[in-house]
Amino acid sequence: MSLINNILLGVHILCVIAILSLLLHQWNKSPRRLNPGILHAGATALIAGVAMVGMHSNVNPDEDLNPTKYGIKLVVLLTILVIGYKNVKKPELKTQVWLVLIGLTITNILIASFWK
Repeated sequence: MSLINNILLGVHILCVIAILSLLLHQWNKSPRRLNPGILHAGATALIAGVAMVGMHSNVNPDEDLNPTKYGIKLVVLLTILVIGYKNVKKPELKTQVWLVLIGLTITNILIASFWK
C-alpha cells in the first residue's frame, strides 16, 4: 500500500510541476493560449490527490489527516480546472487569467509544502 501511495505522490507532484511549467512556458508568447495539457495534468493531479487522501488511514495509521488543508487544496485545484475549462477554447488567454492560474498553482504548492 505504501508503494502505491508513493507512486501516487510522485504522479501528483509531477502533474503540479507540469501545470506550472506549461503556464510559465507562455511567458513570452503573444497571444497566450491555454495549453490543454494543463487540464490533463490538473485532472490527473486531482485523481492522484483524492486517491492519496482515501488511502491515508491505511498507509499512515498513526498520523491524523488535516481535512482543512486538503479541502483548501481541493478547492484551489478545482478552481484551476474550472478557469482552465472556461478558457481552453478561447483564441487568447488574458494576462489576468494567466496570472491567476499561476498564483493558484503556486498557492497550492506553498500549502502542500509549508502547512503541516
